[in-house]
Amino acid sequence: MYNGETTGISENMLVDKQLAKKPLSYEYIRGLTDGEGCFTFYPANFKKSNGDIVKRKIPAFAIRMHVRDMKLIEMVKETLELGEKVHAFRAWRNDGYNRGDNAALIVRRLGDLKNIIVPFFYRKLKGYKGKQFLEWLENIGNDPLVAQDYKLIYRLYKCGYYDKNPKFD
Repeated sequence: MYNGETTGISENMLVDKQLAKKPLSYEYIRGLTDGEGCFTFYPANFKKSNGDIVKRKIPAFAIRMHVRDMKLIEMVKETLELGEKVHAFRAWRNDGYNRGDNAALIVRRLGDLKNIIVPFFYRKLKGYKGKQFLEWLENIGNDPLVAQDYKLIYRLYKCGYYDKNPKFD
């Protein structure tokens, strides 16, 4: 886990303290996501009452950047009022490449995905990221490995709920 050291870079240099007090604009967050974010699935195993292990997929939104931008990712979390934590990770260094440590916000909670992430990005992303987002929604509904609780997101999307109840304009 990352220990918080920034190799001689002060916190003031990372994010201007005056800017850090202001919430990020929604368009800024969408632009940041277009370049650094993704809509994906994480593997999960559930144990049935009889002891059998069932493989499932959990939908997720993730944004990952160099650890020097950890405060920026925290500002995304705070602006969107997400319940997830921002995590820091040491870079993989056993392959001869010099990579920097990174920070990530990974949103997997059903409530945050359904009530914040989907309405925030719905019909707001252009280009490939917009296509990726719509494919992600379709996969939530059509992939049999996606946990059943998360299928609610797909049903809301298909019945037009996000069209009728726009948020974050």
